[in-house]
Amino acid sequence: MVSANRFYASKRMQIVDGLVRVLKTINGAGDYISDIGDNVHPRLKFWDEVEEFPAIHINAGSESRQYQTSAMKDRFLQVTVRCYVNEEDAQVALSELLEDVETCLEDNSQLQYQDRFNIERRGHQITIISIDTDEGALEPLGVGEIVIEVRY
Repeated sequence: MVSANRFYASKRMQIVDGLVRVLKTINGAGDYISDIGDNVHPRLKFWDEVEEFPAIHINAGSESRQYQTSAMKDRFLQVTVRCYVNEEDAQVALSELLEDVETCLEDNSQLQYQDRFNIERRGHQITIISIDTDEGALEPLGVGEIVIEVRY
């Protein structure tokens, strides 16, 4: 049995692993334009380190708590989702990939993940904080960043 103290412990890596799993579903079919394949990774790389395109790299950032009544705690994890493309018209390809990531996050806003005891958990909400791009400065490469907050 997991104690209440362990139940509310950080799930940073499990959240990142859950995000990797759902973002790998961006396959160019259905609502998706881009095909990311398995090129989604649980750590950030800078554009000069990326060898395969398109690519998505994810990094967990700061985390905070909101204390509720009855010893309940809401956890808020900020996550950076960095997207890379290498195309002739990089800004169009990047825009499409960012749109696909946003769609995937909205479709999985109650993110399923497994805790360290392999118990299936579900987040409360994913909120997009910001979306930013290199605005074509690196053509034919394109780099975009989505900062999200995962409430769990």
